[in-house]
Amino acid sequence: MKTSPEQKIASLVARISISLPPDLLTEMDRIVENRGYSSRSQAICDMINYQLAEHKRALGNEVMVGTLTLLYDRSTRGLQEKLADLQYKHLDEVISSLHVHLTENQVLEVILVQGPATRLGDIADELITLRGIITGRLQLLAGVIPPLHPLPASHHQHPDKVPDRRGRKHALRKTQSGPKDKRRVS
Repeated sequence: MKTSPEQKIASLVARISISLPPDLLTEMDRIVENRGYSSRSQAICDMINYQLAEHKRALGNEVMVGTLTLLYDRSTRGLQEKLADLQYKHLDEVISSLHVHLTENQVLEVILVQGPATRLGDIADELITLRGIITGRLQLLAGVIPPLHPLPASHHQHPDKVPDRRGRKHALRKTQSGPKDKRRVS
């Protein structure tokens, strides 16, 4: 016996019934109309997904994916280097970044991140509080980016050393300001 498209869709969802006060239902219908949802169910699913992501973020240990959006003044001395160094420092969490020059001195940077929510919050705070950052915001979602290529074990075992072309490890020299300098120390 063949199943109809409606039966296939019905098997992918569970039906529930909810009771709402009339004023809340009126607000819900306004949201459905204003945002262009196809149904109340779609709007409620969106709201539940948002609340689940917020709950996971609050718990702190859930691995989440998100963006860190920064607006900064590129004329602030050393800021771009600090941003690059901090992204490199958090290589396990920083997936990718994109920056766009908005005006002569303002740059918008969007950094794709993944990791435990509390760790991502700490990284965001570290970046957002740099001198020259005008504003920043971390937006997390319940999701995980599949790994494309696992990092070699040596990456985790020797974070203060970098391999040369022959695979030999060399210690990184620290500058007076603190961030790691990529020059080799013999």
